[in-house]
Formats: sequence, structure tokens, C-alpha cells
Amino acid sequence: MAARKVKETRVLYEVGPKAPFDIRERTFLFGVRVVKLVGRLPRSVAGTEIGRQLICSGMSVGANVEEAHGGESRRDFAHKMGVAEKEAREPRYWLRIVKATLLSDAEVDALVQEANELVRILATIIHKTRRSL
Repeated sequence: MAARKVKETRVLYEVGPKAPFDIRERTFLFGVRVVKLVGRLPRSVAGTEIGRQLICSGMSVGANVEEAHGGESRRDFAHKMGVAEKEAREPRYWLRIVKATLLSDAEVDALVQEANELVRILATIIHKTRRSL
């Protein structure tokens, strides 16, 4: 049985003053920023363990968005974007822990805000995709 080709959908969003970003690019940049932040955490037991959790969860958002774009159908795309949306909630939690215990600066605040926005964007993509099924 031949695999069905699904038309790839580019979803654009504005970040800052009229800067369009594809959701895949935005989640990729989120992962990069998380990696850089973890590199700044203290080399303590807490910093290491929280850093590990944050690396895994922060990078899985983009990985799941990429996976969704390879979906076999629009229904599969919506399901996998749902996984990405759920995964986007975890780094938000760890970032809040970082802010409360290890490092409180503008980049942590910006990453918490970005995680919040990613959750909302992904929820909107899911809603619109399911509505069109």
C-alpha cells in the first residue's frame, strides 16, 4: 500500500514587530534558547536535574511539531499537534521552577512567555484543523 502524500501546511505567526515565523521555526528557536539557558544554570544538584528536565521537555515541543508535519492525514496532524501542545506545558513548569529557585532574569521571563504563547498557538492550530475535518 502506497503512503498518502499530505499537503504540507505552513502556519505563520508574528513575533515582535511584523516578524513572521513558521511554527516549526518558532519551536526550534525555543529549543535553542532553552539549551542556552540551561548552560547558564548553576552546577549544583538542583541545577543539573532541573536542567535535564528542561532540556528534554523544551526540545520535545519542536520535535513533536516536526513529527506532526509528517502526519499521514489531517486527523493524524491534529493528533500529533495535540501531543506537541501537551508537551509545551512541561517546559513552562520547569521554567517557573528555574525562575523561583535558580535564576531570575529577563531571558527566563521571556521563555516563560514564549512557552505560554506556544501553548496557545498550538491549541489554535489544533482547533482550526479539527474544525476543518
